[in-house]
Amino acid sequence: MREFRDPLGQPVGFPISQWQAPPFPQGVILQGSHCRLERLNPDRHGADLHAANSSDTANKIWTYLAYGPFETLHDYKEWIKNTCLGDDPLFYAIVDSKSNRALGVASYLRINPTDGVIEVGHINYSPLLQKTIMATEAMFLMMRHVFDDLKYRRYEWKCDALNAASRSAALRLGFTFEGIFRQATMYKQRNRDTAWYSIIDSEWPSLKAAYQIWLASDNFENGRQKQSLSSLVEKFMQNEA
Repeated sequence: MREFRDPLGQPVGFPISQWQAPPFPQGVILQGSHCRLERLNPDRHGADLHAANSSDTANKIWTYLAYGPFETLHDYKEWIKNTCLGDDPLFYAIVDSKSNRALGVASYLRINPTDGVIEVGHINYSPLLQKTIMATEAMFLMMRHVFDDLKYRRYEWKCDALNAASRSAALRLGFTFEGIFRQATMYKQRNRDTAWYSIIDSEWPSLKAAYQIWLASDNFENGRQKQSLSSLVEKFMQNEA
């Protein structure tokens, strides 16, 4: 990377004098080939989501979230009404395009247009969404909206450092591990060390190309992938370097 110095000869960050703050996300529908993301609504999505979440009889999907599980549909819809209808976090329902059923949620949060930074979080995939093409496409649609439509500079992923599944997912999706913030917060009466990951705008073109190849119909045969996303991400990111 090129080095920049100020008039005193001190090393400084690269210039961004032409920077313009991006708009705040408005919750527009994000349409993919297999799923769509639409603003979470308790009446439209609550019953489908609660039913899908209830297929996890061990309540494993709630372990690393600060809330849940919700025993009744009423409790779940009340949580949505009280927590998920604001602009930050901005919650999306992930809807199966074939069945029109909501199977999971994700959100934008800690939205900072001034610095061009936005985070993805509150990701909760029911067992019906996990390990499907929709699961990956939903993350791609959110990334694409952030970088291509809104023009943010940095996209963050944070999780409990003990959440191995989330950390593995971040790496598979092309996020770069940045470190662990020790004793960063507390939830459910326990400590959380937080693992930080990010994608920056200069990396997005390579990652986008990897996603597009992975999501293409000819990358699948009888429901099985021919090339893994991890291998494509590695290949395109190496080419960038």
